[in-house]
Amino acid sequence: MTVFLTAGPVRARTCLILAPGAGAPATSPWMERVSDLLSDAGLRVLRFDFAYMAARAAGVRRPPSRAEALVSEYEAAVEAARAELRSGQRLVVGGKSLGGRVASLAAQSLFDRRQISGLVCLGYPFHPPEKPEQLRTRHLAALTCPTLILQGERDPFGVPSEVAGYGLAPAIAVHWLRDGDHDLKPRKSSGATLESNLSEAVGTIVGFADGLDQPR
Repeated sequence: MTVFLTAGPVRARTCLILAPGAGAPATSPWMERVSDLLSDAGLRVLRFDFAYMAARAAGVRRPPSRAEALVSEYEAAVEAARAELRSGQRLVVGGKSLGGRVASLAAQSLFDRRQISGLVCLGYPFHPPEKPEQLRTRHLAALTCPTLILQGERDPFGVPSEVAGYGLAPAIAVHWLRDGDHDLKPRKSSGATLESNLSEAVGTIVGFADGLDQPR
């Protein structure tokens, strides 16, 4: 059973599911801040932890599962979220790092079955740091589900010069955050701040959601 942390208007037009990255729970300060900003912008946000992270919270140390092995958990979260949707609400899936990757692996099937309207990834792990040859992009080449990827310009999991050559599907839009790392945090010398990058990311997500088709 999926346990959600919820925020935002119950009757918001867009409901966004967010799963966290591999090393931090849905209650991490980063996830809390992003959820607050999204809900303040009018989105309904549902955060959840994969089972391995929930076990850690209970005192059982478990390593992250492989992304492919987590797809069924994400699909169960979608089913649970859809059971709570209000009339006229659209459902968008996504997450931070690993959470976004798992959502992307599930997205095409969910979109084809008319269960979701789009996908949002915050800090997509295109490849492990310092291993650019180990790409995690094969499924992204043929994706038709409308997708927004928000990526820091210094993200060690994929920088602009690398991502430009990946041949991502036309349905995918990549929005680069100024001087951001994997958490979208810039260096002080850049003139940007984490708060400004997060605010820009949230505004971009809201615009993306507003442009999606009618609720599926």
